[in-house]
Amino acid sequence: QVQLVESGGGLVQAGGSLRLSCAASGRTFGNYAMGWFRQVSGKEREFVAAISWGGGSTMYADSVKGRFTISRDNAKNTVYLQINSLKPEDTAVYYCSAAARYRTYETRNYSGVGYWGKGTLVTVSS
Repeated sequence: QVQLVESGGGLVQAGGSLRLSCAASGRTFGNYAMGWFRQVSGKEREFVAAISWGGGSTMYADSVKGRFTISRDNAKNTVYLQINSLKPEDTAVYYCSAAARYRTYETRNYSGVGYWGKGTLVTVSS
């Protein structure tokens, strides 16, 4: 079983940057594809980015492409989301996820996501 814990959220001004981290338990972390989602209160959870188990493949939502970068360090059991040029509309709770297959994210078959973190709040002031 994998447990995911996000960190790095906080209050920042528009135009600033944050790096979110997701620490995973378990010695099999490297076997999982990882993804980030975000959710605003009252709205659907939105896909943000994903990375394959080896880190060789990544994908991003159009709304964040060019500003967000996902990466992972399997030796540290950690996945990161670097967020640059923050906008007020980026305000949300950001969730880390893990899936056995990268295709889960490619096909938007999120029922295949095996694990979710509890989220970290990012608030961007204007």
